[in-house]
Amino acid sequence: MKRLLGIALALLLAAVVAVALYLGNGGGEPVVVRGVIGSEKEPFFNDPRVRAAFEKHGLRVEVETAGSRQIAVGSDLDGYAFAFPSSLPAAEKIRKDRKVARVYSPFHSPMAVATFEPIVRVLAGAGLVRDSGQGHQLLDIAAYLDLVAEGARWDRLPGNTAYPARKRVLLTTTDVRTSNSAAMYLAMTSYVANGDDVVDSAAQVPRLAEKLAPVFLDQGYSQASSEAPFQDYLVMGSGKTPMVVIYEAQYLSRLFSGDGSITSDMRLLYPAPTVLSKHTLVPLGEHGERVGRLLTEDPELRALAVRHGFRTADPKSFTDLVAAHRAPVARNLVDVVEPPAYEHLDRLIAGIERLYAGGAAPRTEGGS
Repeated sequence: MKRLLGIALALLLAAVVAVALYLGNGGGEPVVVRGVIGSEKEPFFNDPRVRAAFEKHGLRVEVETAGSRQIAVGSDLDGYAFAFPSSLPAAEKIRKDRKVARVYSPFHSPMAVATFEPIVRVLAGAGLVRDSGQGHQLLDIAAYLDLVAEGARWDRLPGNTAYPARKRVLLTTTDVRTSNSAAMYLAMTSYVANGDDVVDSAAQVPRLAEKLAPVFLDQGYSQASSEAPFQDYLVMGSGKTPMVVIYEAQYLSRLFSGDGSITSDMRLLYPAPTVLSKHTLVPLGEHGERVGRLLTEDPELRALAVRHGFRTADPKSFTDLVAAHRAPVARNLVDVVEPPAYEHLDRLIAGIERLYAGGAAPRTEGGS
């Protein structure tokens, strides 16, 4: 009798828990939570495994994409439960403007350069690429800026037979006026151009904006989304995009997926110095808080973030996956600099924007 009573009580308890979960979940239907994010995180949020992980917690997360600068200054955030730009400076701007007490930084990704083996050989011959001694290669930003200042072209580099293209030696970026990946590139180049120091005053901006404008303007048309030039790199090869500034996570996500899009002649370089893009979620309500906490604390979502190439607070998961795929990845980045504070970075962007306006500024729409 006692055993039967125990079984009955256990079943009753299970039923009570199930009913509580059902009622707490709005009668079984997940709560729809809308957020605005940088485009490089769209594949993560659209992953069916990520959607299912959120729904286990009663949330159906729906996202729209925009450039981080647009999210910070140009987007109407009313109606969104969270904003998730691709950098801490943009998130801090939103946090202050919206008087948000706490933000969440569940993962980060260093800026990197996606390129090809023949390009690496040419750059190494020109003194721009060197081996780190730790399994990855570095692109010397100071030497690169010197080459850009000279107006160097690929077909005129000494000994270059691998890539005799008649165009400027330039990294491809997104539009710096809207996109965070380009803004992070501006952060690292401005550090070097400022005598290896972070830009920290308005007085430094005019000179640096004029000096660095060619690395953006001389590219011609720039796309708005960080996914767009990376897709060109994957599909069209070195003829269209010999080297493109990306988030490390974009490259690793494809490599880890094993879908064949990362071919044997593709290479990943790390700028020296580089910048960490700290993806920071700003909750704009209770459900946004839940999304931020889950991304930060839930083991399943953290593991899925690593699968998408992001680095999390659990470095072992990342290094284990890197080792399993024998990826030439910087496990411990040392030459990392901080981006300028939002107001100084925004002044730099505005200075380059004015120079765009003096010529034929490409028209773009949202991205990251």
